[in-house]
Amino acid sequence: MRALVALGCLVLGAAVGLGSVVLHRYGWGLGLGIAATVATLVALPGGWWRRLPFALGWTAILGVATVQRPEGDYVIASDASGYLLLATGAVVLGTGFVGLVARRTTADAPEDAEG
Repeated sequence: MRALVALGCLVLGAAVGLGSVVLHRYGWGLGLGIAATVATLVALPGGWWRRLPFALGWTAILGVATVQRPEGDYVIASDASGYLLLATGAVVLGTGFVGLVARRTTADAPEDAEG
């Protein structure tokens, strides 16, 4: 069951990443792509089977889009929206890995030396 969830999150990440790459040239498209990405990352709980596959799918599409095309140009332009999309990819990948770290709860925290 976990593998199926991971595959679904990977495909979802690739779909959201593809939409973000295709529409990043338009201001509304870049905003929508970033908003959809952030909303999904917040909604997915961290872990190997949910947030990380989403982040890997998203950045895989971004990685494919950064390869030079046969005509000599790139899908992602070297302008402000292109750089913002690439920075978003770095944040998405980092968020996927940060989600693997377990959170400390107050019950796990060491007690005060004073009390």
